[in-house]
Amino acid sequence: MTEWINASWIIALLGIFAVSLSGSGIKGYAAASAILLSSAVTSWLAVNALIGQPLDLTINAGIFLGDIPIRIDQLSAWFILIINFTSITGAFFGTGYLKVYENAPSKLTLHWSLFVLFHLSMVWVCMVQNGFAFLIVWEIMSLSSMLLVIFDNHHLQTLKAGLNYLVQMHISVVFLTVGFIWVYSKTGSLSFDAIRTFFQTNNNLWPFLVFFVGFGFKAGFIPLHSWLPHAHPAAPSHVSGVMSGVIVKLGIYGIFRTISYLQSDFNLLGEIIITLSVLTGIYGILNASVHRDYKRMLAYCTIENIGIIGIGIGIGLIGIGTSSPVMYFLGFGGALLHVLNHSLFKSLLFYSAGSIFQQTHTRDMEQLGGLLKSMPKTALLFLVGAIAIGGLPPFNGFISEFIIYSGLIEGIHSNSMYQIILMILVLAGLCVIGGLSVMAFTKTYGTLFLGQPRKTLDHQPHEVSRLMLVPQYLIIALMLSIAFVPQFYLNAIGNILLSMRFPISIDTITIAFYSGSAAKIGLISLIFIGLICLFWLIRATLTRKKPQATETTWGCGYVAPNSSMQYSGKSFTKPVGKLFNSLLIEKKNFEEFKPEEIFPEKRKYDSNYVDFFESNFIDKITKYLIIGAGYFRFIQNGRTQSYVLYGILFILIMFLLTIFNLIK
Repeated sequence: MTEWINASWIIALLGIFAVSLSGSGIKGYAAASAILLSSAVTSWLAVNALIGQPLDLTINAGIFLGDIPIRIDQLSAWFILIINFTSITGAFFGTGYLKVYENAPSKLTLHWSLFVLFHLSMVWVCMVQNGFAFLIVWEIMSLSSMLLVIFDNHHLQTLKAGLNYLVQMHISVVFLTVGFIWVYSKTGSLSFDAIRTFFQTNNNLWPFLVFFVGFGFKAGFIPLHSWLPHAHPAAPSHVSGVMSGVIVKLGIYGIFRTISYLQSDFNLLGEIIITLSVLTGIYGILNASVHRDYKRMLAYCTIENIGIIGIGIGIGLIGIGTSSPVMYFLGFGGALLHVLNHSLFKSLLFYSAGSIFQQTHTRDMEQLGGLLKSMPKTALLFLVGAIAIGGLPPFNGFISEFIIYSGLIEGIHSNSMYQIILMILVLAGLCVIGGLSVMAFTKTYGTLFLGQPRKTLDHQPHEVSRLMLVPQYLIIALMLSIAFVPQFYLNAIGNILLSMRFPISIDTITIAFYSGSAAKIGLISLIFIGLICLFWLIRATLTRKKPQATETTWGCGYVAPNSSMQYSGKSFTKPVGKLFNSLLIEKKNFEEFKPEEIFPEKRKYDSNYVDFFESNFIDKITKYLIIGAGYFRFIQNGRTQSYVLYGILFILIMFLLTIFNLIK
């Protein structure tokens, strides 16, 4: 099997070489082909692992790294398959999306070379089982994705977003490094298996939380999330789709991997994670509901869905702690299924958002409207993604959220009053998240696609190319397969959970029972979609030869409507912004109307929302760090004499320390 592992990085290197030699028009195709071939190799290994043939070998990485264990077990396989599918769709969508940059070959060469490297590093993150090698691959993944984010590096905001992302990913690496060093100091090994040994003989709580913070930065749990609302809007949309669909899930992978080694403190850790997760979900969707930059809105929706996944993880941990196999299956199973579901509908939404941006050159939904007429296919694709992410039937988002809801309801059947109260509160929080999600996407879809254009654009938008549409159709096909045949995926997840070594076991009867329940939901969804298609076909047949006319919408007796009279995104969610104004901080560049102003003067309206944690904590910490660093500015004064003096002082200090035997 070593040759198959080697083939993955050899194909990637050849792909990078092909990208550098290709003409501008085919660089994207070269990168997509390399990713497709590399994905075929690693997906074959992953499928074998899922059906019970895991890969476990050691490769020699030279004098510095030595022997590195490589393992593709069922947990790794699940994430590798998700990475491969999303990266393939992203590569082909991006090929069409970046057509306008064909006059900048050097820029495309760098971008597509990094994209191939980015895909390879994500796959290897799921395979490497050595702490030091893992950190190297993790760093390659972070650096390559950062450089992909700053593709439009001539914009200052894009550079700031990239640097912000890079800094936070390095803070993540610091925590992960501390975690691996802690394990090494007690076990003398950097192998992942040493983490299990460490947890068997040491306290589990604090070391796990160190790893959780490190992986939590990548996943986007609050308050470690602030890179997402900057990086996702700044990056090209195919990169945003892959980052939101996959890279944040590698934080979830790291958390699952660490959990798989736990030996104790399951209840406490489950309660911590489930509490943090429901707060993350509510915070994310509240911000998504008020933001008018549709890509930033999608970034906050990613935070919301990470919260939903975290709720599932918390349920699973509490299930282990309370010896409840049903909670264990429903919690972890719902979380793993939602990882797949979110990777699908979020990449679909980001690709659709990219189609809109390519045609309109603005991310401000308040400047758009009526795109349904000029971009009907994109409108339909975005609508499908919006329904799915809202957790509504008959799409796949409903299945995973139904499983997580079932886990919460199972948790209520407990002898512990504390657990009952916790589960009820989390259940209520998840209901709030679902309701706000529907509202947020109703606002976004209505503002973007319905009504009349709010501003005359430089050129008339039209539907995007087939190259950009086909990847989105493939995503919907896989989404529908989950919606119609969920038992197939739940059975695969059941096998993953059966393979994880915990002080609890689930039987195939439990898996079969909930897979059967999901199968009934899938059948109902299939019938529902089938009826819609049947009614549409009947209508199309009956009206095929009948005359058609287009008329204006009834204006309630007013015959001169103005586009500014339409509901805007701001007006749609202003009540929510007012209700949660302590959390949703609005920066206003205008004076609001006062009740006593019967005939108010004309004034210009301008406002935007800022992130609560970023505004109240991160910005203030950064401010004081800059002030503190300013006191040492005199050291770097630009004078050669001073730098020579620093060298002489250093030599003198070392000489004196040696004389007095303070150093040897």
